[in-house]
Amino acid sequence: MALLSVDAARARMLAWALTLPAEAVTLADAAGRTLAEDIHAIRDQPPYHSSAMDGWAAAAADLPGRLNIVGESAAGSPFEAPLARGQAVRIFTGAAVPPGADTVVIQEVAKRDGEFVELPAAPRGEYVRPAGGDFRADARLLAKGMRLDAWRLSLAAAGGRGAPSVARRPRVSFLSTGEEIIDPGAEPGRYQIFDAATAALVALARQWGGEATRLRTVGDDLAATTQAVRAADCDVIVTVGGASVGDHDLVKPALAALGLELALEGVNVRPGRPTWFGRLADGRRVLGLPGNPASALVCAELFLRPLLLAMQGADPALPMIHAQAAAPFPANGPREHWMRARLTPGPGGAVLAEAFSDQDSSLVSVFAAADALVRRAPDAPALAAGELLEALPLARA
Repeated sequence: MALLSVDAARARMLAWALTLPAEAVTLADAAGRTLAEDIHAIRDQPPYHSSAMDGWAAAAADLPGRLNIVGESAAGSPFEAPLARGQAVRIFTGAAVPPGADTVVIQEVAKRDGEFVELPAAPRGEYVRPAGGDFRADARLLAKGMRLDAWRLSLAAAGGRGAPSVARRPRVSFLSTGEEIIDPGAEPGRYQIFDAATAALVALARQWGGEATRLRTVGDDLAATTQAVRAADCDVIVTVGGASVGDHDLVKPALAALGLELALEGVNVRPGRPTWFGRLADGRRVLGLPGNPASALVCAELFLRPLLLAMQGADPALPMIHAQAAAPFPANGPREHWMRARLTPGPGGAVLAEAFSDQDSSLVSVFAAADALVRRAPDAPALAAGELLEALPLARA
């Protein structure tokens, strides 16, 4: 297969993305989930005229004046009788404004005298929150495909929805391969390295809405790789390592026994050229990432993130921004290059992007210090400091 551009590779993966079923969850369990339906309000909010301040509810036509106090209205305990002319009700923030009242006078300017209160003039409607002032019944509050954060959960709750319908979380299993790979915390041999990619990939998949699990690392063993994938209960398998065409890169041959059908077998990208994607005979999708940590993490941002979002019905587009080059960028080679970079604020509200000098795909320390990826198109000319470029911000705590 010919190498595909990043955009073409992503489009081919998305064309093969699974559509996950919906499920109802409580609001307490809905944070980070993607809506599978529009959310409409079941009634007006607020459902009645309410007071914005502590004070006195009265008719503006009676002000200024000395009014007879006939009751009290508190949140949840309203004064429901209509007010006659010359009457006032003590009212508290959030309480229903009684019928016949159209104004709230704040308590700081009122003078109480036993069963009467003297109130100054006030315009009609002052400190009154009208019914439906936030939203009306049947208004669409949230759209299908939105991810529920704390603020959107608050809006759904205000609209009366207790169990929204959301997309099921995609189940993702990560399989790291290679004789040289050892789990962090284990005692390494002289020629072994710690698995620096998989823990990060699991964290990213969870951040993107997935239920992620890490399978036990397998060596360069055809049968063990086949068995590990066969036993994984998931929607998507992500293999880390074994993506190239060397004598010890056995993942694709191992998955041939499970009916692997390839959608793409390489991407014209740096880092991450060996990235591949396909599906097994049972319908599970497989994304093959390179073993170098930076390559794996860059390609996860470019391909796994959009794939998982699309499976949940969310917008898979990369959240690119424009930034100014903080320093000159050299001309690019024939592969699209996603450079680890740091973003800083510039003059006049501009965002400045500075690439790290060493872009070797094995360097974990560089990726840990980066907060963006700068996109350089194939054969892009050199950029001078101050010129515009495209950058993909990374979600850093």
